[in-house]
Amino acid sequence: MSLNGIILINKERGISSNKVVNKVKYAVKAEKAGHLGTLDVLGEGLLPVTLGKGTKLFDYFLNKDKVYKTVFKFGETTDTLDLEGTVTQHNDVEVSLPQLIETAKSLEGRQEQMPPIYSAKKINGKKAYDLARAGVEVELKANEIEIYSIKILREVERNTFELEIHCSSGTYIRSICRDLATKLSTFGVMLSIQRTKCGFFDISNSYTLQDIENGNYKLVALDSVFDYEKLDLRNNEAEKLLNGVVIPCQKQNGKVRLYREKQFLGIGSIKDNKLKFDLRLI
Repeated sequence: MSLNGIILINKERGISSNKVVNKVKYAVKAEKAGHLGTLDVLGEGLLPVTLGKGTKLFDYFLNKDKVYKTVFKFGETTDTLDLEGTVTQHNDVEVSLPQLIETAKSLEGRQEQMPPIYSAKKINGKKAYDLARAGVEVELKANEIEIYSIKILREVERNTFELEIHCSSGTYIRSICRDLATKLSTFGVMLSIQRTKCGFFDISNSYTLQDIENGNYKLVALDSVFDYEKLDLRNNEAEKLLNGVVIPCQKQNGKVRLYREKQFLGIGSIKDNKLKFDLRLI
């Protein structure tokens, strides 16, 4: 029997997201596996790994909000804006806690954000960091993002602070470090990053790779990740939908979770008293 669902992984620093997915897939003997948003090798924290039919959920989670804990150091920067790079600039500007709190407020809201040159952004089919490492001049376009909040959690040491950032999908935390530093007339480098939330998934419910290998985990059921109204279908209605037929439905426009005899079929979409599949999961 194929395994379908989601396992919330607490990814360690120093391993790629794809390697985590492969390790989980092997450990639980899943036919297919994927994830709901890459974490950099240096990043750690919440990585939802999808199994079986769960791999079809990627588009549904593409635009989910994220929450990160991160540590920024001001006074120097690297070409990658994190510890993977080489120090390129530095100065003696000292950033105070009140200064940073006030400046962080000015970065909240919708805005255009320039991705780091060393990023996975595609340029003519090639990743920006591959081009940058090859010495090719990289020209990136700004993305529209939203920063909901930036909280300064504590001052770790001089010019080094821990922050919690709640932002839209597609936001680069390294770019926030760079932009904060620019506003403070200095330079910045991201020392660490941990994702603590992805949509409504929380790191408190996650498992380590060792947990998975020991069989100590719970699978998140696919229907539990949607808060749409439940709609039970008769057998003949389900068969028509599964065969691509749009059927009449006297309910309010919107999305619904579709079931046949307690079996979760996927997500349907109702418009003008007609129901069709939006996402089929069987």
